Amino acid sequence: MSIGGKTIEEALASLSNMTAGAQPIGRKEHLERIEKAQEYMRNKGYSAIYVNAGSNLLYFTGTKWYPSERMVGAIIPAAGPVQYIGPAFEDGTLKDFMLVEGTVNCWDEHESPYELFINVLKKMGIMPNSAQCPRIGICESAPFFIFDGIRPLATGYALENARPVTAHCRTRKSAAEIALMQRAMDMTLAVHVATASMLREGMKTAEVQAFIEQAHRKVGAAGSTFCIVLFGEASAFPHGVSYEQTLKRGDVVLIDTGCKLHNYNSDITRSYVFGEANERQRSVWASEKAAQRAAFDTAKLGVPCEEVDRAARRSLEADGFGPGYKLPGLPHRTGHGIGLDIHEWPYLVGGDKTPLDVGMCFSNEPMICVPGEFGIRHEDHFYMTASGPKWFTEPAHTIDDPFGLRR
Repeated sequence: MSIGGKTIEEALASLSNMTAGAQPIGRKEHLERIEKAQEYMRNKGYSAIYVNAGSNLLYFTGTKWYPSERMVGAIIPAAGPVQYIGPAFEDGTLKDFMLVEGTVNCWDEHESPYELFINVLKKMGIMPNSAQCPRIGICESAPFFIFDGIRPLATGYALENARPVTAHCRTRKSAAEIALMQRAMDMTLAVHVATASMLREGMKTAEVQAFIEQAHRKVGAAGSTFCIVLFGEASAFPHGVSYEQTLKRGDVVLIDTGCKLHNYNSDITRSYVFGEANERQRSVWASEKAAQRAAFDTAKLGVPCEEVDRAARRSLEADGFGPGYKLPGLPHRTGHGIGLDIHEWPYLVGGDKTPLDVGMCFSNEPMICVPGEFGIRHEDHFYMTASGPKWFTEPAHTIDDPFGLRR
């Protein structure tokens, strides 16, 4: 039996640490990422990019630092070593967290980090002249105040969005990145199975969320990075409702959760019925599965991302949903990229013409929302290989046996 029947203790006992052998991204790969970015910058005419604290700094340098009101980041030139910028009082801590070594250019609290930024560019030999304005990419995830602070001091420089460089590198995952996401997905799928097994009538959504937090810790994660638990009519709201729900027989259960392993994300949604599903629930569940499959089958190398979204919508419209974003139907994009960030480029959505390429990773979740009744979301992720798409996790099997445990 896959839905209900176990106690919380029995369900937790079915889980064990799944992280053995998982290796974090090492210094060698970070150096290779920097080299790839530098080659791209030289080909596209960039002189340097600035990557701010957060996932871009982590991706390229291995330095884990959370963004704040203080400017902390790194300048990656088109050629030459990385230069860091940070507060003087954080100098030692920055060096401690650093995986790719580099000079830390420091500013004291009463000084301008933005002026320091311009001075470091000049020290690196990147300075304006009569022939050209050096193109400097500013991290797309940097707070506006950083750009606003640099802009009035950057006479002679062309400040641009660094996204073409960062996205070019980050969207194409390495084998090591895919392996970490595969393990994280496996961990969250095991949590889903355990969660379904301990559901009982009268259970509150908060109780399920608390179990999922414990379960993610049991499989070796630091906990859930997010957790959405919805019952009945509330399941028609993609990202949840403000009120707690109580589980009753015949309710659709929608659970969307994930964790991190060595900074890489998992993200899986399962939808099923607690008790006996009715014909309406079975029909919508099957339509959702068909739309998810249509999206997957369309994901071929070179196909624009938006075509995958269109395929899902065509499948749904054939079953009477939509059209477009209209409800009942699919109110949002079919999928998002995933990696260090839970949502990152490119996206499976109309208007995103990015051609699918080897190493790109996506969610596939063409949710059906039926206001006043329920919602069904099947969310699994796939990655692109030289021979086409490959699932990280096998999609749900049937509404009565979503995890394929009765085979």
